[in-house]
Amino acid sequence: MAQKIKVTQIRSSIGSQKNQKACLRGLGLRKINSNSVLENTPEIRGMIQKINHLVRIDSVE
Repeated sequence: MAQKIKVTQIRSSIGSQKNQKACLRGLGLRKINSNSVLENTPEIRGMIQKINHLVRIDSVE
């Protein structure tokens, strides 16, 4: 089974670029302190890398 990661939005998307807002939506994040548990894939990692200043990443065992 693939490893999972927990992504939590810690900053607002107001003033962010369109592609950054799209990454937040794609990860399932809508509001501050919302979180989502996702598979640890290269695609997800790339989305997180684009918005690393807006989110916090935790590993889930």
